[in-house]
Amino acid sequence: MTTWATVTLLLATLTVGLMAGIFAAFALSVMRGLARTSDATFVEVMRRINVEIINPWFVFCFLGGAIFTLLALFFTVRGYPAGAPERGSLGWIIAGLVLYGLSLGVTFLVNVPLNGALAAADPADPTAARTAFEKRWVQFNVVRTVTAVASFACLAWALHAAGA
Repeated sequence: MTTWATVTLLLATLTVGLMAGIFAAFALSVMRGLARTSDATFVEVMRRINVEIINPWFVFCFLGGAIFTLLALFFTVRGYPAGAPERGSLGWIIAGLVLYGLSLGVTFLVNVPLNGALAAADPADPTAARTAFEKRWVQFNVVRTVTAVASFACLAWALHAAGA
């Protein structure tokens, strides 16, 4: 692979992998732990998490996964003619991009609006806020976890297929 194709594919794999890990951590531990708390504690903790998670490192990984995967696709297509063995990673990069795109889509269409609704919910009624939030957020977090992990696997295999 060209240096740019290799570097961007490596960065794509790392950032998508970090996001898959964050989503998985929520699915496997954070939400399970919060499920055993009071409604008021659940709502307060999720509100604080939703504020704190928007930080430069999270944004770099979250958006970087898509940007670096697009760049890896671009540099792979640009760097090698059709039929070149180095293009063996192309299908895996595309699959990784589509899967990570699905993960982003779920985040923007479901999880972020639920976070906004939780932030705006009446603080005097944490039970109603939790009821409107928890089940749907957890279900769609599992969806984005699975798609992000699958994307990471595709990108990791793309590195292998490219011989990087």
